[in-house]
Amino acid sequence: MMRAVHGSTVLYPCDANQTAKLVAEMADREGIVFLRSTRAATPVVYAADEEFPIGGARVLREGDDIAIVGAGITLHESLKAAEQLESEGVSARVIDLYSVKPVDGETLRAAAEATGGRVLTVEDHWSEGGIGDAVLEALSDGETPARVVRLAVREMPGSGKPAELLAAAGIDADHIVEAARALVGSAVAARG
Repeated sequence: MMRAVHGSTVLYPCDANQTAKLVAEMADREGIVFLRSTRAATPVVYAADEEFPIGGARVLREGDDIAIVGAGITLHESLKAAEQLESEGVSARVIDLYSVKPVDGETLRAAAEATGGRVLTVEDHWSEGGIGDAVLEALSDGETPARVVRLAVREMPGSGKPAELLAAAGIDADHIVEAARALVGSAVAARG
């Protein structure tokens, strides 16, 4: 919803250090700025001295078979999934899309080009208006055709522990691995 507001900024940090830096960035930003957070106790990914400019993204893992794009809690699930995929011989690039609006189109287009257009987005949000839509918009201007598969919340969630809710919504590491296998497998089958 917040991405649709004219002139808005939408941020979704994945850890405490990134949150502190983005809150500081918000203080000097004009217009409506929305920072989404997670309730889960997440591991620290970034050092306290790192900077996160609004409009940026971070590539946390390089890979050329598939790009997995997440933010907040789904970034952690994406990193777990990439580890599992690596053990299966699938090279996954993982992107932290902490700035959902404005989005880092350059990083997303480079990822699509490097992975043969195979992009998987993962978000703990409805499929409308979130990370998946932001990625699709960024890639629609590129020259590399992309096949984007979007994992998102598609049913009204209930109560539960964070891990239970991620699994129920189909956005945990196991579901990411399953979707990545299907996307990479379909590309291999198409090459014949």
